[in-house]
Amino acid sequence: MAIMINKPGMLTSLQDLGRYTYQQYGVIVSGAMDPFAHSAANLLVGNSEGEATLEVTLTGPKLTFGIDTFIAICGADLTPSLNEKPIENWRTISVRKGDVLEFGNCKWGCRAYIAVAGGYDTGRVMGSKSTYLRAGMGGYQGRALKEGDTLPVNSDGNGFHPTSFNWFISHEPRAMYLNMNTIRAVKGRHFDLFTKESQTAFFNEKFKISTQSDRMGYRAEGTELKLQQQKEILSEPVLFGTVQVPSEGKPIILMADRQTTGGYPKIAQVAYVDLPKLAQAKPGDSIVFQEITEEEAQISYIIQKIELDYLKAGIRLKNRE
Repeated sequence: MAIMINKPGMLTSLQDLGRYTYQQYGVIVSGAMDPFAHSAANLLVGNSEGEATLEVTLTGPKLTFGIDTFIAICGADLTPSLNEKPIENWRTISVRKGDVLEFGNCKWGCRAYIAVAGGYDTGRVMGSKSTYLRAGMGGYQGRALKEGDTLPVNSDGNGFHPTSFNWFISHEPRAMYLNMNTIRAVKGRHFDLFTKESQTAFFNEKFKISTQSDRMGYRAEGTELKLQQQKEILSEPVLFGTVQVPSEGKPIILMADRQTTGGYPKIAQVAYVDLPKLAQAKPGDSIVFQEITEEEAQISYIIQKIELDYLKAGIRLKNRE
């Protein structure tokens, strides 16, 4: 059984939580840009958090279902509708064979995630279904979806049968998306190499997400950041949210499709808990970096993880009723 792609949208690809343990060989992690929305969508249809979802960017696809199943859409509000009737994000939706899912205008955010009960029936490459677009690897034939594609899905839905269709993610776990323009970050290992003026500017002034931004990295336009003196930096591993500053002084925030190593000075590291907010920022949006300590970043992540665990436990309990 499958889903027919009538229209692909701007950029729609299969992503899970990433392709790990291969970075030493130069293979990037990839995975969902907004891991929270991705995980929440999966949990709402009874999947593990690591199952693949469809990551939709700005303009959503038009899909025709060839199977009775359940779906959930989390993340950006791209005004989804089922058979031309509006449906809500962040909740379980029942769909029938022949139903048509499509999207309208983008009201909020940048990326939405479509999970289907049982998951998309595609093979794994190096243990992951994530699409590495530049290498043409993983996902659906190693590329973004195109019109006319037929995306296979598991027909049994892993035995998922919710007791009601009112399962939803409450506002509390989604509160992280409030105050979208403030991105918490800790000082990077090369922070002290920058001038005092640049250090102050980084944590106080606004930066605008450039149109030259993608899944690999966000270029930020604003005050030029300068080193006290030019210095050669050895290449070393980088992370999702590492903020590097090349010679022209415009910071680059590394995202899901980041390279495995980088040699530019690292002025900061975005806190993991705020990566979902960053993933929902569009070109032209402004952000301000707020300095926090490593301990504060760790505590914030633990709180978010606990909220997801509570959600997971609640859904399991309801599914037994």
